Amino acid sequence: MRVNPNPYPDILAAVERTQQQVNTDEQEIASGQSVNVPSDNPAAAASLVQNADQTSQADQFERSLGSIQGEIQSADSTLNSVTTALQQAIALGVEGANGTVSATDRQAIATQLQGIQNQLLSLANLPYQGNYVFAGTATQTAPYVLDSSSPSGVTYQGNTGTNNVTLGSQFTLQANLPGSQLFSASGNDVFLSVQNLISSLQSGIGIGTAVTGVGSALSYINEKQVFYSNASSQLTAQQTYLSSETTQLAEQQNTIGGADLTAVVSNLTASQTSVQAALEAVGQTAQLNLFSYLK
Repeated sequence: MRVNPNPYPDILAAVERTQQQVNTDEQEIASGQSVNVPSDNPAAAASLVQNADQTSQADQFERSLGSIQGEIQSADSTLNSVTTALQQAIALGVEGANGTVSATDRQAIATQLQGIQNQLLSLANLPYQGNYVFAGTATQTAPYVLDSSSPSGVTYQGNTGTNNVTLGSQFTLQANLPGSQLFSASGNDVFLSVQNLISSLQSGIGIGTAVTGVGSALSYINEKQVFYSNASSQLTAQQTYLSSETTQLAEQQNTIGGADLTAVVSNLTASQTSVQAALEAVGQTAQLNLFSYLK
């Protein structure tokens, strides 16, 4: 029988290989992942990188969606307040149109309407997270300012642009209506209708016609408010989709790179036993010599 006079290199190489497997198993158990470096599984590693990119994009869309949803809800709530203010204006106008109301009372009603006018100005200048919601794309500019030289009593300083936001790989949403469409539309100018009612009450002429004008502006605002209701519904649906996509990506990540902990622990135990046995073999071999084999 031929005896290897120097078995240590082979034994130590085997111990090193087994110890590397032990280290790999321990890393998988600690991370819960079977792919911790690209060399573990190049194909799986590439898939995990793509998965991570898709997950990051979905997370970004969800964060942006939350902000846009907040803005749209704020705009919708503000238009509810505009509706209430216009309803109050109509009620005051009807009161002022009563033939039994004195000129002094009409002046008092006009003063109340001026308060409503100021309230409408504040609502139209709605800010959200540092941006003016109804200024078109000129979001850093207050859309309306008081202007005594204007027939409506105000001047629009925004623009007619709309903000379109991408909230998915195939989902883009118009997030706003400019104030020029909402409050200053030709034939349905909110500020002009209230200003006309104020002027009619002060002069006592054409109050009924002015009340009708405010009613038309109110109906127009109600029609435009549907835009925000529809946008909110679309955002809710997209949020559900993104949430589902995120869950699927997480499951896919686990399928591709998740460690089978039961198998890994079993393999680790076997590897540790193998290392221990190899080290014991080294110790026993050190006590043997060639004569032991020749007996």
